[in-house]
Amino acid sequence: MNQQEIIDAINHKYRNLGENPDTYLKGLLQAKPINYWDYVEVDTLLSLQKPRTNFKDEEIFIMYHQVTELFLKLMLHEIKQIVSEKPITEDFLITKIDRLNRYTSMLIGSFDIMKGGMSYEDYNIFRSTLAPASGFQSAQFRFVEIYCTRLENLINEEGKKRLPANPSTEEYFEHAYWKDAGLNRQTGKKTLTLTLFEEKYLESFIALAKRVKGETIEEKILQIPKPSESLKDKLKEFDHLYNVAWPLVHLNTAKHYLDSKGENQAATGGSEWKKYLHPKFQQRKFFPTLWDDIEKQNWADNQI
Repeated sequence: MNQQEIIDAINHKYRNLGENPDTYLKGLLQAKPINYWDYVEVDTLLSLQKPRTNFKDEEIFIMYHQVTELFLKLMLHEIKQIVSEKPITEDFLITKIDRLNRYTSMLIGSFDIMKGGMSYEDYNIFRSTLAPASGFQSAQFRFVEIYCTRLENLINEEGKKRLPANPSTEEYFEHAYWKDAGLNRQTGKKTLTLTLFEEKYLESFIALAKRVKGETIEEKILQIPKPSESLKDKLKEFDHLYNVAWPLVHLNTAKHYLDSKGENQAATGGSEWKKYLHPKFQQRKFFPTLWDDIEKQNWADNQI
């Protein structure tokens, strides 16, 4: 576009909005040029690390989890577009799932920062100041699950035995696999970690699940008459990366810091982390219809 065409387009844009274009053009004359540090909010971003101790590696721990939350936000950015897209096409889905696979692969690779990037001794001292906080309390991780699959796929085999017939959304959440990380099913006692987490987020989880019912990524796929092998492979890759590979890397990192010397230390959130983190306990699958019975039975076998 030449200069006159640009001016004409600006005039057209603001007149269509019922506005006077001259007002906006005059404002443009006064606007300061944008710079990188203001656009990205660098100063704000770099001020968000607030260690609770004087151990220098605590700052690494904080930044790592902040980066993880940003990647989860990237994933939700793609997932929300899939859920809201109507009608949905394979090309659109493949583009989005490819992005999700890249983000999840980067999250898996990033655990080396945790495993090899902090002092073992320092971590095992400063982590005691973090209780009852836990990575378990990442709401974005749960949002990803809710957008991706039906609630019944977030219930492990033991949970399914407890479910009533025709469970409500609320009842599904009562028996979700992740609740077992902080709830003693025999006594009914919850850890403070779970109690605080549910107080802040459970209503949001339930509301989201009701809103996306019938529109999750899994259900979008089920609406495609004959999904291509390429699409199915990419979906299975995402399912495996998010629900097997990532939890196992997390588990191995926890073992490095909590049990590498046979200490069998407790997690800051108080969970039975060796059991809870393993995919064979969680049994979470976003797209179960894409896996055959043998694959489901051998979920995460020989991968630790």
